[in-house]
Amino acid sequence: MEKRNVFDVLKERGYIEQCTHEEEIRELLGKESVTFYIGFDPTADSLHIGHYIQIMVMSIMQQYGHKPIALLGDGTTMIGDPSDRTGMRSIMSFDTITKNAENFKKVFEKFLDFSEGKAIMPRNSEWLLPLNYLEFMREVGVHFSVNRMIAAECYKNRMEQGLTFFEFGYMLMQAYDFYVLNQKYDCKMQFGGNDQWSNIIAGVELIRKKAGKQAYGMTFSLLTNKEGKKMGKTEKGALWLDRNKTSPYEFYQYWRNIDDEDVEKCLALLTYLPMDEVRRLGALEGAEINKAKEVLAFEVTKLIHSEEDARKAQEAAKALFGGGADSENVPTTEISKAELGEGMTVIDLMVKAGLIKSKSEGRRLIEQSGVSVNDEIVEDIGATVTETDFEEGKLMIRKGKKVYHRIKLI
Repeated sequence: MEKRNVFDVLKERGYIEQCTHEEEIRELLGKESVTFYIGFDPTADSLHIGHYIQIMVMSIMQQYGHKPIALLGDGTTMIGDPSDRTGMRSIMSFDTITKNAENFKKVFEKFLDFSEGKAIMPRNSEWLLPLNYLEFMREVGVHFSVNRMIAAECYKNRMEQGLTFFEFGYMLMQAYDFYVLNQKYDCKMQFGGNDQWSNIIAGVELIRKKAGKQAYGMTFSLLTNKEGKKMGKTEKGALWLDRNKTSPYEFYQYWRNIDDEDVEKCLALLTYLPMDEVRRLGALEGAEINKAKEVLAFEVTKLIHSEEDARKAQEAAKALFGGGADSENVPTTEISKAELGEGMTVIDLMVKAGLIKSKSEGRRLIEQSGVSVNDEIVEDIGATVTETDFEEGKLMIRKGKKVYHRIKLI
């Protein structure tokens, strides 16, 4: 049986948003092994769920015989990408950026084959740090029109808040990355999130003007819900891929609790399940859709963490929602007897556990009967917990219907 064109696979699964030359890209991907790149600026010590779409694209492309370059933007991180931002990125030390890049590398290695002749992971500091400013402006800057740059979405969004010249150079740097990768590795395509469209086009044009070659760009859908809002925001902030920042249990629960209308889209974008199965699960209705959510949560947790983590998270969720509120895999906060003293308010305990951001949020939840301790609804905003409330040194707080947290007395 003839192997499908990866372009058709990506399109069917809902990844592709925009292309510079759709027909040419599809033809090229069908006839040869193409080297492509996606850049990742290590601005935090972990990747988050927004990056995961890009990782899945790289993985699928590699499965169909193409060569990924996962470019670590340790050089561009020193400037900051003004795309889709309201303020200037904080300046980070190069040591911090390097440590962050190492963490990114561990995630990429789960999804990509970096053996000889397969994927590579260069860092753009290799060619950006030695640049001579005057030489760079003569060789690269001359190909850019300021009028066109400030009309680009990534800059236009920031003009009112203020855009530094420091950041204004980001587009040139990213375009130069594409040019260098094209020269060094015959990289013909750059992919990225939809917010990177202007930067990608800049690279395509630089290669055409400076090297006289045709290069291509493609962007992918950002992960949004049915209302068009970015997914992956939790009460604690971003949904991180690092287990120390978002536990496998919390990660699992996020996908287990998404809206019914988003299930099919997430199964297509975030798992390797065949599309026939994705459509079958997405078509389930009523209580049956929960089975599809369990499959989604299990598959994504398995890919990001491990099958064992996914199984433990699933067991913990079933134990809790089945009425048995004791499970070793539920997020846990330890508290000392000295800290507890003669008693601590439920609200203070929830703040300590990171379940609420403020005491006023806790008061509001209690007034709405949204907090339970050991399966008993808390009715008094001043309610306290004492040592006698702990059963075998453990106590379970439930916020709303779905968020459980265990407190362990040590």
